Amino acid sequence: MTQEQFEAAVEAAIDSIPDELFDELDNVVFVVEDEPSAEQRAGAGNDNASFSEDELLGLYDGSPMTERDSCYGTGELPDVITIFKGPHERCFAEDGQDVLLDEIRRTVIHEVGHYFGNDDETLAAMGY
Repeated sequence: MTQEQFEAAVEAAIDSIPDELFDELDNVVFVVEDEPSAEQRAGAGNDNASFSEDELLGLYDGSPMTERDSCYGTGELPDVITIFKGPHERCFAEDGQDVLLDEIRRTVIHEVGHYFGNDDETLAAMGY
């Protein structure tokens, strides 16, 4: 999958977020990177990341909505949701294009779930 195709798949996944949830996203940006850095790997945990085996698929870096108070919004940098191309391809490309696209979508939704303050257990119960 080319970089452009992967980015288009991430955009399609973002577009699939229901409007009532999408409208609640505030001060967050989506980024596509080829591989996670050592710092990103070190900061990835059950409350902010998506994994397949040992591969980091996606990462949420920011202040979940459940932890924001009335002072939030007074100059914070945007939260960042990063989706990693290389790990997705290594984990799912052999299963076909449809599986890869579905996993990209699942990762995007999973990380948006972390933005809303959901932990991995809650997201797993929801199918993400």
